Amino acid sequence: MKAIGLHEYLPIEEENSLIDVEIERPVAIGRDILVKINAISVNPVDTKVRSPKDKKEDLAKILGWDASGVVVQTGEGCTLFKEGDEVFYAGSITRQGTYSEYHLVDERIVGKKPKTLSDAESAAIPLTAITAWEGLFERLGIDYAKKSENTFKNILIIGGAGGVGSIAIQLAKWAGLNVIATASRGETIDWVKKFGADHTINHHKPLKDQIVELGLKDVDYIFCLNNTDQHWQAICDLIKPQGKICSIVENEHPLEMGILKSKSATFVWEFMFTKAMYETGDMITQHELLNKVSELLDEGILHTTLNDTLTPINAENLRKAHALLEGGRTIGKLVLEKF
Repeated sequence: MKAIGLHEYLPIEEENSLIDVEIERPVAIGRDILVKINAISVNPVDTKVRSPKDKKEDLAKILGWDASGVVVQTGEGCTLFKEGDEVFYAGSITRQGTYSEYHLVDERIVGKKPKTLSDAESAAIPLTAITAWEGLFERLGIDYAKKSENTFKNILIIGGAGGVGSIAIQLAKWAGLNVIATASRGETIDWVKKFGADHTINHHKPLKDQIVELGLKDVDYIFCLNNTDQHWQAICDLIKPQGKICSIVENEHPLEMGILKSKSATFVWEFMFTKAMYETGDMITQHELLNKVSELLDEGILHTTLNDTLTPINAENLRKAHALLEGGRTIGKLVLEKF
């Protein structure tokens, strides 16, 4: 089957950074399902894993952690899906990725594809939706069932125009929160407002001053999706006493946690691959939340964050996609479809 992989970890400008390869079609056993891939999307984790390093792969390393497609085979232990089911999912970082015609994935981290969305629109969603859902509702502990109570609470989303931010804004609004999202350009400001942000502030300017200009002195929740190191002091200044902070961007330098002590504030990481990586007892919650997200998309409560599409799925287009991501100016999600 066709796939796009790498043997060396090279700068994206080099032709061999991602190459077209032929690999053997896998077979589903146990809780795995085999999915025929119709569309994939790219994420910052793709470029991070591919980034230059002194390492070589004898067998082609296949990247990719977002897909929409059709189940063509199920393992003997499967109970959630059958052949012919349309699905969407992100997969596991410990296994071969979705840059391939067919892909194996544990059914417990797969959801039913939204009926009203195309494959491209659906493939834009899973990784970012899982990250946003777990960050908001599991790590920050926001109860989306208490919408009336949440209307009195504020959340600051740092990095609102990216893939995770675009869906996090929508989920936070669905939960009833007042959403302040950061964006720095006219087009990104328009983007976050389109998805429901109540206020926008510029993450290239002092955050504290801009929050004060909104008539606030602090916020209940902070969801950091961009440069934790750079924003750490502002985050600590802005979090309300006993407030909660979640970040998805690992720090490059030690974070000074002591400054949160007097506020009894909580800091927590969100890494959406944790459940699959460690096969945690609750990994099926990703199946459940993707099904809920699918329902919300079909009901028109949530909207796809797809912003651009490349066709077909091949090494040349994936190199283009990685270069766009590395440029740091993409808005929403970039999807590739059709082999």
